[in-house]
Amino acid sequence: MYTADKGNNKAMDKLRHIRDLLSRNKFRYAIGIVFLLCVDILQLVLPKILGNVTDLLENHTLTKEKLAEYAVIITLIAVGVAALRFLFRYTLMSVSRSIELSLRNRFYAHLQKLSSNYFNTHKTGDLMAHATNDMGNVTMASGQGVIFVIDSFLIPIVALIMMLFTGGWKLTLACFLPLLLLGIAVVFFMKIMQSSVQKQQEAFSNLTEAARENFSGIRVIKAFAQEKKEIERFERINAVNREANLKYVRLMSMMFPTVMSISALSFVIALWLGGILVIQGSVTLGGFVAFNSYLGMLIWPITAIGWVANMFQRGLVSLERINTILDETPEIYDEDTADTAGINGTLEFKNLTFTYPGTDKPVLKDISLKLQAGRTLGIIGRTGSGKTTLVNLIPRLLKSPPGTLFIDGTDIEKIPLHVLRSRIGSVPQDTFLFSDTISENIDFFRENSSRDIEAAANTARILDSINEFPGKFSTVLGERGVTLSGGQKQRVAIARAIIGSPDILLLDDCLSAVDAHTEEEILRDLKSIMRQRTSVIVSHRISAVKDADEIIVLEDGSISQRGTHEELLSQTGFYRELYNKQLLINQLEEY
Repeated sequence: MYTADKGNNKAMDKLRHIRDLLSRNKFRYAIGIVFLLCVDILQLVLPKILGNVTDLLENHTLTKEKLAEYAVIITLIAVGVAALRFLFRYTLMSVSRSIELSLRNRFYAHLQKLSSNYFNTHKTGDLMAHATNDMGNVTMASGQGVIFVIDSFLIPIVALIMMLFTGGWKLTLACFLPLLLLGIAVVFFMKIMQSSVQKQQEAFSNLTEAARENFSGIRVIKAFAQEKKEIERFERINAVNREANLKYVRLMSMMFPTVMSISALSFVIALWLGGILVIQGSVTLGGFVAFNSYLGMLIWPITAIGWVANMFQRGLVSLERINTILDETPEIYDEDTADTAGINGTLEFKNLTFTYPGTDKPVLKDISLKLQAGRTLGIIGRTGSGKTTLVNLIPRLLKSPPGTLFIDGTDIEKIPLHVLRSRIGSVPQDTFLFSDTISENIDFFRENSSRDIEAAANTARILDSINEFPGKFSTVLGERGVTLSGGQKQRVAIARAIIGSPDILLLDDCLSAVDAHTEEEILRDLKSIMRQRTSVIVSHRISAVKDADEIIVLEDGSISQRGTHEELLSQTGFYRELYNKQLLINQLEEY
């Protein structure tokens, strides 16, 4: 009893994320099942009619009128089966598609809620496989799987009863004994099939990820003439996928011949023993015909158990893979937040030390600074000094330790995420543009007029480049904005950040792909905007931060220098060394 309960609980646990969807559609399932039952009942009537006709023929009592009557009955049954078959298939299939729709939306919405760090440790191709192949398997199990499982249990029960009436208990028992062996064989194949299905799904995920990565990096592959190497790499991954599928195919290829061989044994027994009983007069010829028809109806559902087992096995494995992601808890979420309508922009770090999950070495150490609303902070430092990490803590893309980061005197964890992020304009180091029009990339919230979009583009010094395109702002960009150059993408991203009039503006080395002259023009145009809001500029160029109200130098995660441009030039350290180096480079470029 305990083992059975434990098994049931385990099975129900796998349904934890779709249990409500199944419950929501239970009445539609019930209607579809009623239609299915009607089809099965009508199908079970036909062998009995054929048996009666055979007996009448044998006794020479079948008249034309009686024959016409039976013909009409069989025709009506065929029409009824066809109509009801359409109704139950449409009903149950539409239920499975509704569940797929809701589960896919739930899955996508959950991915949107997960913290950005989750996507740093999980492959995009694997997530795509979950959203496509795994969803399809769940749909098959909740649709066709339900149809087959009902057929596999209902028809054998009723067929057995009818076999007892038409052939007697001796013939029924003799023919049913091989089918018990058939059930054992199916259970055996089900057990060894589970690991095969799991490996098959994992192989498909790896194949999807390899293809996605190659398509995204095709320009790098071509630039380094590594097409042959990547083709060979893909072939190796594809070979693993092929082997995983072949292992599954081998199991299926072994199962179905085994099933058919055992079922054929039942027909041999029926023919031999049933023929003897007919000769002896224990069973009528019509009863023998009906018995064989019912036996055929009995064998198909038992044979289909293998197909049903396969379908549910794939569906459960896929559902478990989806459950694993849906069970992931976002690292960053709203908890005990204050009722905040907006923010002013005063930033304060108090002894902030930050370490990435799974590592021991802190990326930021004892950071303490305060930036009043409307002022600008410049951040300079070597690669890997923690500049981007510090910036990513402000919109809570990373989770800061409690009591170390405040906005307007309120702990950042108390500010609702939608309020915080809607009031921050961010231009990340890795510029991402969508495969959409330029105007919709700039106006990401799609709330501004075309005049605002044009003004933002002008401020970001990208307006002239946009007007050179035939479609101007309606020009559709390629994947990740490939239509534009690196500098153009950065300027579109700047326009996107400033169009929403954010209270805090974060520029994370966003001018690295433009020349010094264009950078100077963009910063000059941004000055009027930056005076009205708190701004943080991260850059490797002194020219980008020299006009900031305060500049900090990060070295190995700690603030080594701080002050204005003039104050830092008067100090010995990294800032002055970098300034002199860049000044020399500019002088050489002028010559």
